[in-house]
Amino acid sequence: MDRKSKWPLGFGAVLLILFGHMTSALDVQEALLDLSQPPTITLQSPKDYIFDPRDNIVIHCEAKGKPHPSFSWTRNGTHFDVEQDSKVLMKPGSGTLVIDISGAEAYEGTYQCTARNKHGTAMSNNIVIRQSRFPSWSKERHEAIVVQVGVSLVLQCRPPAGLPPPVIFWMDRLFWKWPANERVSQALNGDLYFSNVLPEDTRSDYTCCAHFPFARIIQPKRPMSVIVLDDSPAGERRPSFMTPLGPRSTKMVLRGETLELECIAEGLPTPEISWLKEGGELPTNRISIKNFQKTLRITDVTDADAGDYRCTARNLVGITHHIIKVTVQAAPFWISAPRNLILAPNETGILTCRVDGEPKPKISWSVNGVPIDDAPQDNSRKVEEDTVILSSVQTGSSAVYQCNASNEFGYLMANAFVSVLAEPPRVLTPSNNVYQVITNNPALLDCASFGSPIPTITWFKDSQTSIQNGDPYVIHENGTLEINVAQPLNSGKYTCIATNNLGIKKNRVYLEVKEPTRILKQPEYKEVQRSRNAVFECKVKHDPSLIPTMTWLKDSGELPDDERFVVDTDSLTIKDVRDVDEGTYTCIMNTSLDQDSASTMLTVAQEPDPPTDLELTNQRERSVQLTWIPGDEHNSPTERFLVQYEDLLHKPGTWVNLTGVQGTSTTAQLSLSPYVYYSFRVLALNHVGYSRPSQPSRQYRTNPAAPDHNPSNVQAVGTEHNNLVISWMALSGLQSNGPGLQYNVQWRQKEVDEEWSSETVANVTQYVVSGTPTYVPYEVKVQALNDYGSGPDPEVLLGHSGEDLPLAAPESVQVMVHNSTLAEVHWEPVLSSSVRGKLQGYKVYYQRERSLYGAELEAGEEHQVLSFSGNRSEGRLPGLKPYSVYNLFIRVLNNKGEGPPSPSKSFETPEGVPGPPSFLKVINTNIDSLTLEWGPPVSNNGRLTGYTLKYQPVNNTNELGPVEFMTFPANESTITLMNLKSSTLYKFYFNAKTIKGSGPFITEEAFTIMDTSEFYVHSNLYLRQVADVIMSNRRPEISCS
Repeated sequence: MDRKSKWPLGFGAVLLILFGHMTSALDVQEALLDLSQPPTITLQSPKDYIFDPRDNIVIHCEAKGKPHPSFSWTRNGTHFDVEQDSKVLMKPGSGTLVIDISGAEAYEGTYQCTARNKHGTAMSNNIVIRQSRFPSWSKERHEAIVVQVGVSLVLQCRPPAGLPPPVIFWMDRLFWKWPANERVSQALNGDLYFSNVLPEDTRSDYTCCAHFPFARIIQPKRPMSVIVLDDSPAGERRPSFMTPLGPRSTKMVLRGETLELECIAEGLPTPEISWLKEGGELPTNRISIKNFQKTLRITDVTDADAGDYRCTARNLVGITHHIIKVTVQAAPFWISAPRNLILAPNETGILTCRVDGEPKPKISWSVNGVPIDDAPQDNSRKVEEDTVILSSVQTGSSAVYQCNASNEFGYLMANAFVSVLAEPPRVLTPSNNVYQVITNNPALLDCASFGSPIPTITWFKDSQTSIQNGDPYVIHENGTLEINVAQPLNSGKYTCIATNNLGIKKNRVYLEVKEPTRILKQPEYKEVQRSRNAVFECKVKHDPSLIPTMTWLKDSGELPDDERFVVDTDSLTIKDVRDVDEGTYTCIMNTSLDQDSASTMLTVAQEPDPPTDLELTNQRERSVQLTWIPGDEHNSPTERFLVQYEDLLHKPGTWVNLTGVQGTSTTAQLSLSPYVYYSFRVLALNHVGYSRPSQPSRQYRTNPAAPDHNPSNVQAVGTEHNNLVISWMALSGLQSNGPGLQYNVQWRQKEVDEEWSSETVANVTQYVVSGTPTYVPYEVKVQALNDYGSGPDPEVLLGHSGEDLPLAAPESVQVMVHNSTLAEVHWEPVLSSSVRGKLQGYKVYYQRERSLYGAELEAGEEHQVLSFSGNRSEGRLPGLKPYSVYNLFIRVLNNKGEGPPSPSKSFETPEGVPGPPSFLKVINTNIDSLTLEWGPPVSNNGRLTGYTLKYQPVNNTNELGPVEFMTFPANESTITLMNLKSSTLYKFYFNAKTIKGSGPFITEEAFTIMDTSEFYVHSNLYLRQVADVIMSNRRPEISCS
């Protein structure tokens, strides 16, 4: 069997994958400590190790294996006897070397560590140990460099070669780093380039410095001097490249490293540099352009970065190009490194060492540190370039194989062990594990196992159902059972069985699928005024078997440690809210399996601050512009500004609303009145309320003028029959427009007078015109005037002089009786001239004098009055009493009062139906008879012709029996009914009648007396019915038949 896909990883990694996501590699390794394992290198120093001579040399080499490996070293290809060198110490249980600082230079060389046990030998990389170096500058004499203005210049640095190479920069005598710009810049090799020189470049302190970071020192070179002359300045010229030279150059870079291309040009004016890649795009996510466009840097180079790169230099005079051909080579890199194999006896495995590079790497194999061609012959092993095939392996053939891939730019070396084991299955997942997941989430049940051959894993649910791969189950290669979307029905007991040819092992685990935690009511956004309370609700549903924990956060952190914050079961209350409480609040409901969260905002709002800096501009006679600066809105946008004014001349201390503007405006154009000493203030309104008023503006006085308005609400009415009262609403001080306010009152009788009479008055609101005719129309008008002129032409209004009582009474009064309760009265209207005022209507006075039946009326029955508005000539009199004699008269009505009465008119109402009898009662009740007594109606409404009686029995189920009828003459008041049933309820209906018909019934109920002979027979029934009567609060319904 091909085991390559079964055991492809390092031993710990193999176990971690095999034993599922819930079992750590440490747990697995502890469970399998008794298994043999060839050595594996776990830690080694880098291939190139540069050490600081002030520190000890520490060369790391750590390995693991079973049994624990021993360690040895080679130096420069020969055995390095550590025990014989007193300056070298190997750490116990480790291969790590510590070399004493003294004489460390003598230990430079190439080292390799070997870790071996009885199952094989593992090798480290070749580790090249070199001491860091920081040589001094070579001694040079520098003459001052003399150049003309405008020419180019290069100051060469030529730093000493160090290990590692130094970092170069230029400084002046004050140790300030030289500032780079488009004209002056430092090249990658450290030289300082001037595209053209200027007079201010004359200096004697150009100092190139080398920083050796390993040694943490900076070595400055001897300063250079530059003298710039201006006697023969260079003229403008097109660009040319100072570096690189010529039209083309080449650059080689290794894959994965950083490519740096540089173009520095000279010219006057200073050239600008730009870059492009011919036939391709620059990798925008890995590219950076530095040093004022002169350096192109590409990180993590790939094969696609090879090609021609064009840098272009241009100025006002011309343009030039340079092409850099970039080739990408590659040190060996892994496509797939060989992986450890764990094989059972007689199985087959494959080690693969796949690498790439440019040029193509050469691959060689070793086994236990010995080139495979020099190793003992093994017929089960076959080498095919990058592959080693192991067939039918046997116990005891464990070994460590080394793959080495190299080309001219470097090498790769990897160890991979082959361990041959025969082990029955072991299930490493603890028994009876309980897995809990939330509904609709994946459930992963572990069955971490070990065995050689690899055990086959099968799963059963509730010890009966065999689980196969497929929806909803997935069985992974490492034995883990996955339920993609767990549901409550998936809860239960699961059994995994690990089997190979050496045995079988079972393990049981349990799955519990829980309800998800959900926030049903999320906290809502709150805008709260300062000093009030804010309450956030967060209602949650969760699985009842899980213990929830509610946590509240403010701005992703803990709530402030403040007693104002009160956390309840499903709410957060913030008392006495302050500005610092503003922010984002999050409720988080956690259980051991899941959580849900919801966030909202708290905004602390308050009234806006008052506006400031009120200023008056564009000042005119009747207007001015007011501007202001809004105050802080306090988290509630300003909706409106209210402008108020104080009239210091007429109403000092009283502020009046003048106008309002939108909250986005800070300017108001104010319309003004003359003769006012204005002072203005502004209030801001937001959702919370009004701000405090601003400070008042400076005083603004308007000049006096004639009135703009006349008095309003002008009226002309008479209070007496010979006068006319003209009244009006006085103008306010603001409306007066100037001093000396007066009113010119004018009047004339309509259609009689042509000329207006007038009178000018002051400080009053009415004028009385005397000696007027009674109730005649007048035209009036009132005009305002002051010391600066008169107001506009006043409007003419119509009024009347005073009224007097009417002179005449209505005539030709007639009455038509419609029925016993309704009559209609008609009259002849009076002449309008006799009304002597505004006709309001007519009043009908009527009184019942007596009944036609002969009964006397009670003394003092008053007149009834009905009013009919307007110029009417008829009206109806409802609610009259039948069979009565009435008397009426009519008066005309104006605003002054009533006129004389009309002559009285009598009329009679016909008979009507009577009212109900005054009473009906039952007397002298016997076994089979009873006597009824009644009284006549209170209101006969006519002549009584008799009475009608209806009666019927009622049985114990409230059913009514047959009806009996009886009539009686009007002069009777009692009747005895005979032959009735004993112990029976009877219902009686009784009414009176006239020739017009019957009146309404009155009713009564009564029982006849019980026959004692039947008492005992019906006693139980009687008692039950009595109990029913008590409970229902109704008359008994008893049947003894």
